[in-house]
Amino acid sequence: MRVIVRLGLCCLLLLSSPLLLAQPASSSHPDVRVIFDVSGSMKDNDPDQLSASALELLVTLLPSGVHGGLWTFGESVDNPVPVGPVDSQWRRQALQVAPALAEYQQFTDIEEAVRQASNSSGEGRRHLILLTDGRIDLPGTTSGQAARNAESRRRLLDELAPRLAEQGVVIHAIAFSPDADLTMVEQLGHATDGLATVVETPETLLRAFLGIFERIFPVDQVPFEGGRFTIDPEVESFSALLFHDPESPPLTLIDPEGRRYRADDHPEGMHWQNESRFDLITIPDPREGEWRVEGEFSADSRISVDSSLALRTSELPATHYLDFDLPLSAWLVRDGAPLTAKALPGDLRVRAELRGLDGAVQSGVALEEDNGRFEGVLPAPSVTGNASLVVDADSAEFQRQQVQAMNVLPAISANLGRRAREVILSAEHPRLDTENTRPHAELQGESLEVDTAGERRWRVDLPSLDPDISVPLLLSATITLDGQTREIRLPRLMLNTDAQIGLGEARIEGMQAERLPETPAADPDSKPEEEVQADLAVRIGLAINALPRQAQSLWREVQPGVERLARTHGDDLRLWVLIAGAALLMMVLVLWRRANRRRRRRRHVEEPHV
Repeated sequence: MRVIVRLGLCCLLLLSSPLLLAQPASSSHPDVRVIFDVSGSMKDNDPDQLSASALELLVTLLPSGVHGGLWTFGESVDNPVPVGPVDSQWRRQALQVAPALAEYQQFTDIEEAVRQASNSSGEGRRHLILLTDGRIDLPGTTSGQAARNAESRRRLLDELAPRLAEQGVVIHAIAFSPDADLTMVEQLGHATDGLATVVETPETLLRAFLGIFERIFPVDQVPFEGGRFTIDPEVESFSALLFHDPESPPLTLIDPEGRRYRADDHPEGMHWQNESRFDLITIPDPREGEWRVEGEFSADSRISVDSSLALRTSELPATHYLDFDLPLSAWLVRDGAPLTAKALPGDLRVRAELRGLDGAVQSGVALEEDNGRFEGVLPAPSVTGNASLVVDADSAEFQRQQVQAMNVLPAISANLGRRAREVILSAEHPRLDTENTRPHAELQGESLEVDTAGERRWRVDLPSLDPDISVPLLLSATITLDGQTREIRLPRLMLNTDAQIGLGEARIEGMQAERLPETPAADPDSKPEEEVQADLAVRIGLAINALPRQAQSLWREVQPGVERLARTHGDDLRLWVLIAGAALLMMVLVLWRRANRRRRRRRHVEEPHV
């Protein structure tokens, strides 16, 4: 907990410094309201008391002058810290709530907590931060409890969240357990243009909070790569937030003239806070040029700057979608006024990239200058999950960077329905509905009917399945938008996940979203080496086609992987012996399963589940 508090103090210094003041002026400060789950299930799902750590982190993160409030909920809802301006008295009052976070209540009324916390209007746009294990559990008799919980969940997602979104209220949801109702947490964030994530350690909690606060209070950064960053003449101060392991040796900061500074040896005007897991270095009026950091630090480290020259972007959504591009716009301002095309450096380049939590680039685009503004379209991402959108302006004169956390979702989600033998498809992208979208479903090589179940929902009825085999439901959709019709692939849904045998469990691999340079055309009279090496894989595929439909479906799942192996290891005889053996085993397994099903045709078949 002490680590979280100190990290929070570091972030407070970063966010409450003049860096925050470099952002566009607003008629009112944001209104941040935090809702803590104190239900009995949190005792098991939050054994390390991350919620108490989150409280202290939050108290330190909120800049002075914004409005904030705290709520706790279990069976009942309490508001120990009413909404008010954040100052020293507010912080002391908020810290006194910590003991109440361990006074667990028996039930979990998330709907009522969100309703009460969002009830009163604030001075600015309301941001609700919900910290929960994410499962609704209402009081009452055992009889009918499941129905009461389901109805409360429905009201929360289908009525309350959309109404709050219309009022401009944003809900950021943090789940403290992977066993939480992640679909509910995700939908709360998605419906209100907020973020949603799962945390299990102080490090992931810190990342989640930084992502939320960078969205509420955006600041300019400069690129920090290989321990190096560049400070230009217009930077008035910078803050280096450097995360590291407790056992790491001390860090050294080197200025452009080669002077070396450490936590225990630096000029009086430099502020250096050294803790077991981070260093925070703040330098006013820094020397221009390249600065370096020597030592071990994590990729989450960042350099924020306060400058009259700042990077601005169009409003960035909290949610991005598979198979959908994202239009972007960026420009530079000096003292709040946009720079004209003539005032921009001739070598200025602006680029946007979507990066995963591991820093890997999922998609990217160079923005083109048009009358002082830089426009472009970010190609669709390839995987779902938490990500960061990085917009980078780079020239020989200066560098500026904006980083915004983002959730990536499929355009259409798939979940098991109330009846075990149905799957419900829901349009997540705001422009999709039953008028312009036609989903498709395929199970073990056979197409399934997809029926309309609402304005933006569809239903797929599942056939009886062998409970001993986990199988994928393959999904896609044909959509028509802006006069263009195209097909999108949706993430597969695994059925019977507890079965001992799994068919096609590997996820669909997404293609690279950014187009690579075209390669020269090959000589039509010559056969590429990769094609020769893949011939055996093709012949195996032809043999599989002669098998029953279930084996054919399995071959379609594994065929891309086999062909990749052929291209990379085509000359390894042992590989082909192994593949042939696996194919033979698959044939025997499918035929044995078919015979076994005939013998037990009259047995009860367990309902499929996800």
